[in-house]
Amino acid sequence: MILIVDSGSTKSDWIAVDKNGNTCFDKVRTKGLNPAILSEKELKKNIKKSEVLMEHKKEVTHIFFYGAGCGTSKPKKLLKALLESIFKKAEVEVQEDTMAAVRATLNKKDEAAIVCILGTGSNCSYYDGKDLHQLVASLGYMIMDDASGNYFGKQLLRDYYYNHMPEDLKKSFVSEYNLEADYIKYNLYKKPNANAYLASFAEFLFANKESKYISDLIKDGIRVFAKNMIYQFEDVLPKVPVHFAGSIAYFSQEEIKEVANEMGFSLGNIEKRPIEGLLKYHINNIK
Repeated sequence: MILIVDSGSTKSDWIAVDKNGNTCFDKVRTKGLNPAILSEKELKKNIKKSEVLMEHKKEVTHIFFYGAGCGTSKPKKLLKALLESIFKKAEVEVQEDTMAAVRATLNKKDEAAIVCILGTGSNCSYYDGKDLHQLVASLGYMIMDDASGNYFGKQLLRDYYYNHMPEDLKKSFVSEYNLEADYIKYNLYKKPNANAYLASFAEFLFANKESKYISDLIKDGIRVFAKNMIYQFEDVLPKVPVHFAGSIAYFSQEEIKEVANEMGFSLGNIEKRPIEGLLKYHINNIK
């Protein structure tokens, strides 16, 4: 049995197939498994909560894990060792989430492209047709992650408290969320997964996209992301498409198209979830 895992900071999707691509059981969803922000104990707890995964753990021969927080050696090794300790018969490969986006969005296996992720967090890499290249090391949601769910959640909270949000939206915002300062600070500074908490506010963006304030907020975030992340690959940018993956990218397609035209890069594919593309990729390459 092959397990293919697409993991963000908020949630992880697990698909199990045999070597012929037949589904072994329905897709499993667990909490996010970001080894850069969660302890080994928390990671193990999130995996073991799935009765289905635990029931079939002895049948797993391969795990292909793609996740947020797996871009550097230490968290990648931690997660690989943890998965091997649970799925004892499995060969485990752990890749950063950008590689999942690459394999899911490319038009052909050896296509060169700039590939971006806009989900709970954000990232951007250049794929030369064989290898991934990143010029900027991510420092995570507190400092980077432009145009991500947690970025937009932070902007909404700031604008609400600084009174920059239009009055009608403020009324809607406060009716949907607990915006008491003590409650917000508790979630940000006392509870785990502050990035996922911030990202939970992003849903408000896409329920109110008819507002000029919201539209401008999204486009401003994408411009910042493009300036800081996409344009680090300025030398190759005129020659390759820019693909996107992630829920924020999917629901911001019109704004991304507008910014792409404005800033002069060639927009490629936009995929909400890489998992289906990964399924095809690994079925074709496991034999």
